[in-house]
Amino acid sequence: MEIRQLRHFMAVVTTGSFTAAARSELIVQSALSTSVRNLERTLGAELFDRTGRRVVLTEAGRALLPRARALLAAAEEARHAVAAVTGLASGRVSIGTIQTLTCVDLPAELATFHGRFPGVQVSVRDAPVGELTDALRAGELDLAYLVPDAGELPEGVTAYATWREELVLITAPGHPLAAAGRTLVRDLADEPFVDFRAGTGLETAVRRLAAHCGLERRITCDVTQIGLLVDLVRAGIGVAFVPRRIGERAGLPCVAVRQPEPGRTVVLAGRGPRPRNPAAAALADHLTGAAPAAAGRPDGRPLPAG
Repeated sequence: MEIRQLRHFMAVVTTGSFTAAARSELIVQSALSTSVRNLERTLGAELFDRTGRRVVLTEAGRALLPRARALLAAAEEARHAVAAVTGLASGRVSIGTIQTLTCVDLPAELATFHGRFPGVQVSVRDAPVGELTDALRAGELDLAYLVPDAGELPEGVTAYATWREELVLITAPGHPLAAAGRTLVRDLADEPFVDFRAGTGLETAVRRLAAHCGLERRITCDVTQIGLLVDLVRAGIGVAFVPRRIGERAGLPCVAVRQPEPGRTVVLAGRGPRPRNPAAAALADHLTGAAPAAAGRPDGRPLPAG
């Protein structure tokens, strides 16, 4: 049984398919399938039920899962120890992010990080906040951008930096609210809304805002991709709350909302006061020192953690 095979096994578990797992591991699907088959032969049991559209764990696979996680975590510890001595000439770091992250230009920051540490492999996963939090606590992610529900992080998760993002109301061009330029939350009762899927940081922030103001929104459409949400608003199906930078990038009218001014808190989080993985610690240092995008706080710096 090889570490590589266990990593491929966990990739299938995480992504739910061999195709997506192969993409995440940067290998062809046939090679990943062969690796998992060889692991099954070594263990003498099938680990996945492949009869449905989505592969699911068998009883043997469920039995292996916690042990695979433990073995991979131990292998990462060994890799971290070596990386610490080699000055990050190699290493691996995994980071999770929400789809609607705007306080930091993550692609640009990862490109700069890669220029400094070309031997470090970076794995990026986008998912709802709950999934990112679970993966961070399980050790599947080293770092993650989260939107804490009610401003609280679960036990064992530490905020390394905090940003405040302004939320605005985007509308289709020509919408009456676009000409006004600003509105009150209570005046939106008759507006149809396009909403993000439940469980995402954006949906949670918007739902909390609406509840605070006593606004019962009429949801005409809910989506799982921010690009589709923007396109639906552009087509006139409804209005939506989004971080200002997303509306500006889309070229849609951004209506400022008063009383209260809506916003959400975004944190870069990890486990413990500092990541034990040297590559993750280096990336955390880089990202906490990164210049936030325009959607951060007015003075252009992240808010202090805690």
